[in-house]
Amino acid sequence: MQIINLVEDTAGDNCCMHEHGLSFYIETPKHKLLIDSGATEMFLHNADVLGVDLTQIDTFILSHGHYDHAGGLLAFAAKNPNAQIYLRASAGEDYYHLTAQSQRYIGIDKNIMRLPQVIKVQEDINIDDELFLFSNINGKRYPSWSNLELKQKIGKSYIQDTFVHEQCLVITQGESRILMSGCAHNGILSIMERYFEIFGTYPDMVISGFHMIKKSDYTGEEVDYIRQTAYELLKTKALFYTGHCTGQKAFDIMKEIMGERLQMFHSGSQLEL
Repeated sequence: MQIINLVEDTAGDNCCMHEHGLSFYIETPKHKLLIDSGATEMFLHNADVLGVDLTQIDTFILSHGHYDHAGGLLAFAAKNPNAQIYLRASAGEDYYHLTAQSQRYIGIDKNIMRLPQVIKVQEDINIDDELFLFSNINGKRYPSWSNLELKQKIGKSYIQDTFVHEQCLVITQGESRILMSGCAHNGILSIMERYFEIFGTYPDMVISGFHMIKKSDYTGEEVDYIRQTAYELLKTKALFYTGHCTGQKAFDIMKEIMGERLQMFHSGSQLEL
């Protein structure tokens, strides 16, 4: 099994470009799939550099309905109209980043929802014996504080985004399972709880952003939140790869606690499993 980070916020492979976005290529014995497509068409360039043939993809998973994960999806669909695209039925709603100073649309291009190959997922779905999608992440263990600025617009009103458009992929390979998420908006610990509810154990590996990034300094409460998250993740015995929305400062705090159990996954980085 192979996992390649096609695009992410930080530079890894010198030949690969990077941006605020996320896209993964995964090759299993049965599938060639993509999770997300970054904020732009940049992932197409990196795929060419890394020798990934996107016309061979059979499955596309959209982790949630934000532009930095779906920005290149229409370009991918034009290049490969045969791949099935799994997204949450709510992924096409109107999502905004709202502050006292500004409001910015951060949802996906509405044309994505009209693609004939789109499968609008409403419940957990077992695609086959390798791929399983779940959502309904209702726990609230250390969700991201920056979520408070993320809203859904209904009519003329803005309500708090509950991230029902977020879904996670579980890849089974023999006795091992890998959990993949985009930003873990409802909290990586809540996702782990939902996983345990389904499988009765924890995954062997987790690849996900933790949505802890912050341009200003963290408050003492926020540092405690980050540290406690790290201690709780250690209890699961899983190996974690992160990046994108986690942020270098948060990663460094968690790394001191988690050591080799936490790794950064940069643009162009590859894993052979």
